[in-house]
Amino acid sequence: MPSRVLHGQQGMPEPRAKLSAGTLLYRFLAGTVEVLLVHPAGNYNRRAPWGIPKGAPDPDEVLEETARRETLEETGLHVAGPLVDLGHVDYTRSKKRVHAFAAPAPEGALPRCASWEVDKAEFIEITRARRIIHPDQAALLDRLQRHLAPELGEVQPEKTTA
Repeated sequence: MPSRVLHGQQGMPEPRAKLSAGTLLYRFLAGTVEVLLVHPAGNYNRRAPWGIPKGAPDPDEVLEETARRETLEETGLHVAGPLVDLGHVDYTRSKKRVHAFAAPAPEGALPRCASWEVDKAEFIEITRARRIIHPDQAALLDRLQRHLAPELGEVQPEKTTA
């Protein structure tokens, strides 16, 4: 059963000032995994790290719904089908919690900047994604790779260290 957005739930050990949810869409291309990342817009964000499409839940919105809505709003991509719960990451320098879900990208997906909040939306090979993603979101790439390992016939990756 999907979780509602209520403080004290979602396994939150302490209140977080900001909760968001998003999707880590992936696709297989030429034997590699690519993930969809977005870059925040604005001159002050020119050097900011990339991240998954995400945003704050509406009141009483289920986190899965938030993840789907935010991905559509930021990239123009509709996420259909089941989502795999990747859990959450807590930012180390702020009281931000990001809850993530994984799903295969829609066939032939062409992401675009569908919101003023982002200036880039691209599928990026997972090795490069590790270098440019927000450090606090890197664990989501590890979790995705562990989820995909049986499909790829790979050894599960080492945990990303901060």
